[in-house]
Amino acid sequence: MRIIPAIDLIDGKCVRLQKGDYNKKTIYNENPVEVAKSFEAAGIEYLHLVDLDGAKAGEIINYSILEDIVSQTSLKVDFGGGVRSREDVARILESGGRQAVIGSMAFKKPDIYFEILNEFGGEKIVLGADARYGKIALTGWLEETDIDVVDAIRMYSEKGTIYVLSTDIEKDGMLEGPATELYQRIIHQEPRVRLIASGGVSGIGDLPPLRDMGCEGVIIGKAIYEGKIALEELQSWISYE
Repeated sequence: MRIIPAIDLIDGKCVRLQKGDYNKKTIYNENPVEVAKSFEAAGIEYLHLVDLDGAKAGEIINYSILEDIVSQTSLKVDFGGGVRSREDVARILESGGRQAVIGSMAFKKPDIYFEILNEFGGEKIVLGADARYGKIALTGWLEETDIDVVDAIRMYSEKGTIYVLSTDIEKDGMLEGPATELYQRIIHQEPRVRLIASGGVSGIGDLPPLRDMGCEGVIIGKAIYEGKIALEELQSWISYE
C-alpha cells in the first residue's frame, strides 16, 4: 500500500480544512516546497497535492507550486483541484505531475472525462470520487448530489478508470479514523479499481486495516501535521511497498 502525504494549498500556503469547510482552515506552513522536501528526506516517494483555491474557483491556480515541488524534489506527485479540461490535464503532466486527479468535471461532463481518460490512459488519471453521506460531492465539496458513490465508481471503472481516490468528507480533517465501511463496500463491489483512501487517518494503527482490505494507497494529511504520525513511523510502510 502506497503512503501518500498530502499538501493542500490555499493562497500558496500548506493548509488543512475540517470537513472541506473553507472557513475552518489551519495554516501549517507558508512554504509547501519546504514541506515536500521534509517528506522526501524521510524516504517518502509520493505526494498528493491539492489546489483548494482551484477547486473552489473551478480553474487551476497553483501550477507554479507543482512545478517548484517537481523541480526541487524527486517526489511522484498527483495533482488535483480545479481540473476542468483536457488542457488542464496536459499542463499538469507537462509540469511534471505523475497523475491528474479529476473530480467535479468527471461527473458534470462525463463525455469530456472519458475522452481525457482515453487520450492520456488510465495510469495517468485518478477519478476523485469524494462523498458526503454516501453521495458524490463536487466543486471543492461545496455542491452535493444524489449520485451514489459506489454506483458511480462501478460505472466509471467499467469504462476504463483504474485509479479512484475517495474521501469521506465527514471524516476529512477530523482525526477520527478513516471510512473503512465505505472502502470495504467499494472494494467488494468493484474490486478492479485501485482505491486510494483519504480522510480521517488518525494514527499509524489506521493503516493495517486499509492495507488488509485491499486499498492501493492511503493519503495522510492532518495526522502528520498534528504530530499524530511521525514520519519515522512510516519507514516500515514505505519499505513494505
